[in-house]
Amino acid sequence: MVSLGGIARKLFGSSNDRRVRSFKSRVDAINALEPEMKALSDEALRAKTVEFREQLANGKTLDDILVPAFAVAREAAFRVLGLRPFDVQLIGGMILHEKSIAEMKTGEGKTLVATLPVYLNALAGKGTHVVTVNDYLATRDAAQMGRVYGFLGLSTGIIVHGLDDEQRRAAYASDITYATNNELGFDYLRDNMKYERSQMVQRGHFFAIVDEVDSILVDEARTPLIISGPLDDRSDLYTTIDAFIPMLDEADYEIDEKQRSANFSEVGTEKLENLLRAAGLLKGESLYDVENVAIVHHINNALKAHKLFTRDKDYIVRNDEIVIIDEFTGRMMPGRRYSEGQHQALEAKEKVTIQPENQTLASITFQNYFRMYEKLGGMTGTAATEAEEFGNIYGLDVVEVPTNLPIQRLDEDDEVYRTADEKYQAIIEEIKASRAKGQPVLVGTTSIEKSEHLAELLKKAGFKDFQVLNARYHEQEAYIVAQAGVPGAVTIATNMAGRGTDIQLGGNIDMRLERELADMEPGPERDARREAIIAEVKKLKEQALAAGGLYVLATERHESRRIDNQLRGRSGRQGDPGRSKFFLSLQDDLMRIFGSERMDSMLQKLGLKEGEAIVHPWINKAVERAQKKVEARNFDIRKNLLKYDDVLNDQRKVIFEQRIELMDSENLTEIVADMRHEVVENLVHMHIPENAYAEQWDVAGLKKGVLEQLNLDLPVDAWAAEEGIDEKDILERLRTAVDEAAADRAERFGPEIMTYVERSVLLQTLDHLWREHIVNLDHLRSVIGFRGYAQRDPLQEYKAEAFELFQALLANLRQTVTAQLMRVELVRQAADAPAPVPPSMEGHHIDGTTGEDDFNEAAGPMDAAVEPENRDPNDPSTWGRVARNEPCPCGSGKKYKHCHGAFEQA
Repeated sequence: MVSLGGIARKLFGSSNDRRVRSFKSRVDAINALEPEMKALSDEALRAKTVEFREQLANGKTLDDILVPAFAVAREAAFRVLGLRPFDVQLIGGMILHEKSIAEMKTGEGKTLVATLPVYLNALAGKGTHVVTVNDYLATRDAAQMGRVYGFLGLSTGIIVHGLDDEQRRAAYASDITYATNNELGFDYLRDNMKYERSQMVQRGHFFAIVDEVDSILVDEARTPLIISGPLDDRSDLYTTIDAFIPMLDEADYEIDEKQRSANFSEVGTEKLENLLRAAGLLKGESLYDVENVAIVHHINNALKAHKLFTRDKDYIVRNDEIVIIDEFTGRMMPGRRYSEGQHQALEAKEKVTIQPENQTLASITFQNYFRMYEKLGGMTGTAATEAEEFGNIYGLDVVEVPTNLPIQRLDEDDEVYRTADEKYQAIIEEIKASRAKGQPVLVGTTSIEKSEHLAELLKKAGFKDFQVLNARYHEQEAYIVAQAGVPGAVTIATNMAGRGTDIQLGGNIDMRLERELADMEPGPERDARREAIIAEVKKLKEQALAAGGLYVLATERHESRRIDNQLRGRSGRQGDPGRSKFFLSLQDDLMRIFGSERMDSMLQKLGLKEGEAIVHPWINKAVERAQKKVEARNFDIRKNLLKYDDVLNDQRKVIFEQRIELMDSENLTEIVADMRHEVVENLVHMHIPENAYAEQWDVAGLKKGVLEQLNLDLPVDAWAAEEGIDEKDILERLRTAVDEAAADRAERFGPEIMTYVERSVLLQTLDHLWREHIVNLDHLRSVIGFRGYAQRDPLQEYKAEAFELFQALLANLRQTVTAQLMRVELVRQAADAPAPVPPSMEGHHIDGTTGEDDFNEAAGPMDAAVEPENRDPNDPSTWGRVARNEPCPCGSGKKYKHCHGAFEQA
């Protein structure tokens, strides 16, 4: 029986069909302009860029000029690259311009599609970013498509690993910038750790097109980009806390070895509060007050170190260090450390040297980074299965773009075997059969280990010339993947290997020409070789077509349907024939998790012999249902992570905006004065309660507070003894005294130096407190889940306590800045001194697909220490990071902190 929805779709088409049809009138208008564009000279076509910019300056919008701009970009692509975008590619370009995701099958020319909206949006002059998954694709696409933009008079920049700040600034200043998602995110974080506006490299977030959008905004959304640096030495704190644990009894804590968790009981918490209070480490009344969140974290780590980690089983002590033992292999893993202070807790337990912890200096998720763009578009071959996530989190619609030619690929039903060995044997037989008839085979695996296991089996079966790819060496892999369509080729690849590279039957002509003619001089010999390669590829393509096109053979189902579809989509490009089949076993992860034990016993009862497989559409549907469950769970995890990260993100925005405001302000006197006055008011309110009698005033405490926080020895006790004086009078006298002291210091320094000093103190203090705040929030987040046991919503609790901590940060900022500025003394007037340098940094991002840190590196030349012989005494920008006690590179003979350190605290 056909549903009403099915009847309506037959009559009117799906919402996707209607959306695609809505672009037809503009496609027709662009096609109508084609003869006019072809008639223009190169100069006249280039002049259109200037004309469009003038129209935008006179009030027209980008939508108003879309049709002629697309027509110009299409003609330019044809003249420069010999490629004329098809009508479906024009539709893809319009979808990207309209802040949506264009789902286009592999081989449909997404790289070329991007040139249309990129050219249009670059005309606005605000910078357009094209985001790729790796440096190789960024370099390749910028070089190839940059020729089109250059022909039309626009500049193209590229951001890849290893560039210095000047090169990055120039690339971001270009009309169009190609970059990887990691580089963009880290540049944003590093910009917000700079001390002068001129040091920042990015210039805003106007429009970005994300290539392989599902990989970047879904697969990598779970792990944030992190910039970290060494934390101050806190070994005393670890040692003090470690000494408390042996004082506890079994009734003081609860251990769950299965969950690897350790928690304190009520009795234990009370005992710890007394111990901490005696040690002067407890703030407030309760251990679980918000100010004690870091202490709770350290205590929990110490308890785990003693009760859950066993020496010579989980770790060994060797050469004054803790070395982790891998729980699966039993091997030592030197160099690996537990995070979040757990390793330091073990070091304290075993009385070895406590190494400093790495502290998060700044972090952001890709979800929150890309939501900063005014306009965001994306393209990929597979997005429809994640449409809900793209809509909920990024506000992006997914539109499926029809293929230029009908798909002829045959997608066969899965073959399910009882054991993995039977499955692999069937795969090898299938590869043998395909090679015998000259059909190219792409074998997809879910991990590097599994691809290497299959390679070993192929070697044992007598295969010699096959390729194994694992998404580690992007450039050489792109070439190998591009040639995977040669008849008889066998290529084993993990899901991510060679993404962004088209597999063409017979091989990729352009890549072969580039590689094989690179060392040949221009001339008849080179031309003859060129023609021979073209003829050879044409012949190989005919052979591959005759053999049935590319055969995609997958060794198991991935937990996401989207990854399976990516693999399938490698075959059947541009109307080519092809086939795909998945080989599964009941021992595969997905099958094992979703109840394969019952199925195994049932198959044995039915008499399924060894080496036999079940093939039925019902199996496909059952697997798909299992995949949907896993996808829904993963989406919930990402959504939940984002809710917590949004709390930090709101605070991050406030701090980063505040930093930019401080860097842009020419005069900070008013801001500093407001902070000073608030500190004075807080001091008075703290020691003189409202409407209290003079006898109830804490005059001694006020006098001490004024001396400690304001560096002023004032006769507060004499004032308080005067007849008829009230708190308002004392407040006014304190305010006047503190303003006079500040004015005197400003006069001695001079306005220029004073502004420099105020800005430096403000920015450095803000950064220091923000870093501590991030650590506190990390610790809070690691324990907030326990509030659920008390029937309280952990997220709401986290929001409330994060707000309290943020308020405390702001109060601390006012107090610390005021205290420092009231003490600062000028050692040397150094208006030309270099701006303060941020701490040494490392960048980290855990790859969502491999679990590896794909960006573990020092965060750039500006943070690195420079060898003394490479420093120019007259050019502070060449000094790099200088230690405070090092001789000043200027050659004065003084320590750096007493010379170009500009000022010190008295």
